[in-house]
Amino acid sequence: MTKEKHGICGICFHSPGCGAIVHFDDEGKIVRLTPDPEAPMGKVLCPMAGSAAQIIYSESRIKQPMKRKGPKGKLDFEPITWDEAYDIIVNKLKELKAAHGPESIGFYAGTGTYERAFKDAFQLKGSEIYLASSILFPFGSPNTFGVGAPCYTSLGVLAPKVTFGNLHIDMFSDVDNSDLIVVWGTDPSTSTPPEMFHRIVRAANEGARIIVIDPRRTASAKLQGSMWVQIRPGTDGALALGLSHILIRDGLTDDEFVENWTLGYEEFKGYVKEFTPEKVSGITGISPEVIEELAHEIANAEGASYVMYTGLEYTKSGVHNIRAVMVLWALAGQLDVEGGRCFVQQENRIKLNRDHQVETPGFDRSIGKGHFPLYSHFCGGEPHASLLPRALLHSDPYKIRGLFIMGASILTAWPDPIQWQKAFNELDFMVSIDLQFTRDAAWADIVLPATTAFEQASYCFYGNAIRIREKMIDPVGDSKPCFTILTELAERLGYGERFPANEMELLDKVLKGTGITRAELEQAPLHTVRKNPEPMRYRKWETGGLRKDGKPGFETPSGRFEIKSKVLEEMGYDGLPVYEESYETPVSQPQMLNRFPLILGTGPFKPDMKSCLRAIPDFMERYPNPMVQMNPEDAKERDIETGDSVVVKTIRGFVEMTADVTGDIMEGYVYAPVGGGGPQGTESWRRANINVLTDLKQFDPISGFPTYKTLLCQVKKKRRQRTIVVQDPSLGCVG
Repeated sequence: MTKEKHGICGICFHSPGCGAIVHFDDEGKIVRLTPDPEAPMGKVLCPMAGSAAQIIYSESRIKQPMKRKGPKGKLDFEPITWDEAYDIIVNKLKELKAAHGPESIGFYAGTGTYERAFKDAFQLKGSEIYLASSILFPFGSPNTFGVGAPCYTSLGVLAPKVTFGNLHIDMFSDVDNSDLIVVWGTDPSTSTPPEMFHRIVRAANEGARIIVIDPRRTASAKLQGSMWVQIRPGTDGALALGLSHILIRDGLTDDEFVENWTLGYEEFKGYVKEFTPEKVSGITGISPEVIEELAHEIANAEGASYVMYTGLEYTKSGVHNIRAVMVLWALAGQLDVEGGRCFVQQENRIKLNRDHQVETPGFDRSIGKGHFPLYSHFCGGEPHASLLPRALLHSDPYKIRGLFIMGASILTAWPDPIQWQKAFNELDFMVSIDLQFTRDAAWADIVLPATTAFEQASYCFYGNAIRIREKMIDPVGDSKPCFTILTELAERLGYGERFPANEMELLDKVLKGTGITRAELEQAPLHTVRKNPEPMRYRKWETGGLRKDGKPGFETPSGRFEIKSKVLEEMGYDGLPVYEESYETPVSQPQMLNRFPLILGTGPFKPDMKSCLRAIPDFMERYPNPMVQMNPEDAKERDIETGDSVVVKTIRGFVEMTADVTGDIMEGYVYAPVGGGGPQGTESWRRANINVLTDLKQFDPISGFPTYKTLLCQVKKKRRQRTIVVQDPSLGCVG
């Protein structure tokens, strides 16, 4: 007979915290999760929740601190105690600080650190959202880095802040009232949290029009009455500009908004004049007729919203692509209207206190000085992580000698893992902190075992609600929550008082000034307190609902919706949302098409967490091999069928995968999964690091984001199963 308890899913930190009923066996072990509709975000759980027990009790979990025994590059460790681990770390940090200065040590935080209390404790003071940890700031090092450097920040922070002064999380798509929903470059059916897709399904069943703009036919494109618009990857900005061209040409813009609330409209109008349907068709591969239809549908819908995530970020003009879509929605009169793309009503949000957060000891002392100024400006002085290899390999501007990596796998997430491996070889000291061994851990001197969120007490924040996260089980083995690891480390480094000692002490701090107390949360049903919502008001810029001073307008330097951004211009970028062909495309590099005629897109095969779940039996059964998706016409030309072994090549290298031939991907495009190349999972996954094919030198100059989605490639059928991968020149003629 199983027992059950109301709790919060503790597998991933991509969502604020999905409510779940946790079921236990007689020994108190978690056996399964089921939805908890009464809890915040508890109506539906993603498929990963079905593997919760396998994830928590995985044989691959690191259960105690480890110290390197063998050579670097190998996972050869011996167990030690926490006291021994802390002593080694603290002594090494002090040694490096004395010899090379505190800035010689860096800290990289991944999505494994995105637990709410951790974020609130270690968010950099002045950063718009949590992206990196401030743990080394009191030590004197400004060199903190995070996964926001290759993911989400373009959409979540940079584009919205410079356009209208808000964050992505300050807005929502009112799909429950939309007549038209445009799903642009994302697949809500595989997202975490999963609730958005269920709302889109309901909307489609009620007669809403669903348009999916994507090189892949996702589940949203298969809904009743939906339309799949196949677009050449990386050209979304050109499409958005072309749609704005049509709105202006046909008099479909919100003239009152344009005249009274925008900056740079006339310059924008002149710029998009050349983006005719015919020209945009030549860029995107979408017919002029479909482009015309799409523009009129957006303008004429009784409420049009878009659902968009990170798909538009990974090109040379990623930030501008996203801005172009935002401008399109504003011109169409679909901004902050019922059924449109709306601003959250600020009086309905709980405003958490951030007074305790720690400020950088000086961005100008970091390796980021002079690089990616917009990123560092909105991210609390965080230097961009893409600069790490240069600092490690070339001492530019100086050498990083020690590095912490927490809840991340740099070698499977960033382009050019070979260069990163060379960089790791230059380190004097590395600490890896995670649930399991990562590829990075092969270069670590110390490995520390982290927990899932089921194994800690904390809290979750939902904007208009806050909930205590109860600890469901004791930590597995001798593991500790990331929060505890860093607060204990801070104590041993002599500045423990700079951070809250535990999650409940932190909760008291963040609740200061909210009118909510921890005692109220502890006594409330489901330990949840919700703010009573005020009735929704639209077009909030007219009544002061978007500015901190309560005046009409937007929280921008001009007080207007900045089609032409003053902040971008001041930092040396183009102020308009311009379109620029990416570095390596059929248009910019036509001479490569003979060897590499296909376009490569990379990303997760969801539901998964990239490299994190490769050792989970359910995942290995479902995805025993990394599958590269390709169109039947492309496969036929290469005599490839589903299940065939293939080689995916770019000018930089190759990986072996298994073919998945499907009509759900446009001709000329292939899609390959990230997350291979680590030490977990099947042999085929361990050998398939797709980032061998990507390029650290190709990036958006504003955000620094790599161009993961637009590279040129070839796919060939593989007949021989080679055992020698690296050629030995001594086996051939050498002169």
